[in-house]
Amino acid sequence: MEPLGGTELQLNFLREHVSKELLDKFQICTSVPGKVPLAKDKINILWQKMAPDQPHFQDFFKSEEQIDQYDYYVFNSHWNYEQFRKTFKLPEHRCTVIKNGIPNIEKRDPEPRRDKIRLIYHPTPWRGLSVLLGAMQLINNPNIVLDVYSSTQIYGDDFKKQNDHTYKDLYEQAEKLPNVNLIGYKSNKYILDNLHTYDAFVYPNIWEETFCISALEALACGLYVATTDNGALYETCTEFPIYIPYDKNWQNLAQQFAAVIDGISHQINTDGCKNHLKFQQNFFNHFYNWKVIAGHWTGFLQGALQNVKSTQKKI
Repeated sequence: MEPLGGTELQLNFLREHVSKELLDKFQICTSVPGKVPLAKDKINILWQKMAPDQPHFQDFFKSEEQIDQYDYYVFNSHWNYEQFRKTFKLPEHRCTVIKNGIPNIEKRDPEPRRDKIRLIYHPTPWRGLSVLLGAMQLINNPNIVLDVYSSTQIYGDDFKKQNDHTYKDLYEQAEKLPNVNLIGYKSNKYILDNLHTYDAFVYPNIWEETFCISALEALACGLYVATTDNGALYETCTEFPIYIPYDKNWQNLAQQFAAVIDGISHQINTDGCKNHLKFQQNFFNHFYNWKVIAGHWTGFLQGALQNVKSTQKKI
């Protein structure tokens, strides 16, 4: 299996929703400089989704000569752009922010009364699964159940072979908990097709997200979302989720999330919560649908094309 994480999915959506004639004038490399060769006859863009602390490109961004190899830099959040701007000397006039987008997602119906509360966790295991399992150990309500789709498979077979053993103990812990179902890897399409059958996406994030597509999808579907304020999560999710201040003491974090999870079971059937989730659905489906995001990309690419035409580069 080839890698099909958030970056690959967003690139596929870009190709699907933006004119091929326009895209053909650009060479777009995602996150790691040099992953896609530079093109002399095209406008070169680095679409940066990783945080600046990643080891893949430290040397690259320390060299102004190498930075100048790309005509433009596109960041997936203002938070990520600010981290890069503070860490490296980027040409600000050649940087922009375009948020990630989502396809049409079947919406969860908030109206029926929920007696059984279904939680979902589908990010990679290192992003917060250990804390969430710690929280589930503290839950005594038999009507709250967590399904875990976490796996390293999303980054391809080779990555899984090299890294999955690291999380063996975590997977075994999940299998032993009576209120947790360890399902493992499922495709993004499968997740999106079934997301509306869940009630809440609980994400005790311990990893600095530069955006978080998983949270965006859950919000657009209409799930109750609880997460930390780590990285760009507040920018992505705005005021809609329940935020738990990030705490490096993961035991404390687990206790706080256990309290939030217990609270979901009391709030999910209230009129106030139902109205909140309906408004949430409308907001994220309106502003983050890929047809809208494609308009941002089209405007940016047309402007970049106009600017670069004034240089010696022939497009």
